Amino acid sequence: MKIGLIGLGDIAKKAYLPVLSEKEGIELVLCTRNAETLNALATKYRIQEKVQSVEELIATNIDAAFVSTATEAHFEITEKLLQNGINVYIDKPISLNFHETERIVQLAKESGKIAMVGFNRRFIPKVRELREHGNPSFLLMQKNRYALPDYTRRFVVEDFIHVVDTLRYLMDTKVQDVKVQYLKKDDLLHHLVVQLIGEECTAVGIMNRDGGVTEEIIEYSAGHHKYVVNSLVETTHYHNKEVSLSSFGDWEPTLYKRGFYDLVDHFIHCVENGTTPDPSIEDSLVTHEICERIVGMIE
Repeated sequence: MKIGLIGLGDIAKKAYLPVLSEKEGIELVLCTRNAETLNALATKYRIQEKVQSVEELIATNIDAAFVSTATEAHFEITEKLLQNGINVYIDKPISLNFHETERIVQLAKESGKIAMVGFNRRFIPKVRELREHGNPSFLLMQKNRYALPDYTRRFVVEDFIHVVDTLRYLMDTKVQDVKVQYLKKDDLLHHLVVQLIGEECTAVGIMNRDGGVTEEIIEYSAGHHKYVVNSLVETTHYHNKEVSLSSFGDWEPTLYKRGFYDLVDHFIHCVENGTTPDPSIEDSLVTHEICERIVGMIE
């Protein structure tokens, strides 16, 4: 299978390129306008084909593409790929503009091609394990950052979207209502607290981007058991007065712990077999819809 990787920024260098370059049966084509970066990474990973535009990439007859560019470029690139019959993986979010997001979902449906959004937390082993413990009655997820307030739309749609999607995945039930509290100063959003309310489940998502630490914590309460996943790699299980700890072995690679191996494998498997990804593009649209609703409540 021939796959294009568009955009060779931080996440592509740290995650997609290392994972894709290891896979057997993959012919990888790199694509970025930055010639220096393109040549350096092609040499480092011994990749033969490299191009500087999406048009050139399409001409190489790729089967699928990973779009890992700046968010502002997602829509134009993804639209072009789908219109040319190419399966596409889009780093989250699909677009900062909700109408563009809806257009991509519709275009994927019309083209009959596979489109998938890169919500990697659904593929993180310690997160997936939580669903094995039964339906939760209460969820709490914090994804905090050190001293980084931002404009509302970027804060919510580009970053908090991970919290919304992870909570939806763990709730495993339809979100019936959304409640929002926030602190905004001088047009910048400092922190956000959102309740997602489902049948017999309440999920609380918190993001403080003006705090003292960058951290990510998930609390999952099911029955008389509580599971706390810290930094996505370590789980503490509480049951009455019993406490136990579960973590990875020393040799497990970071990109496996972070879900990228399983995420990439899933997309490629779907392309090879013509099956619908999980999450489907329609399911990911629901996450985008909730984020758009949150933005509307704040603005």
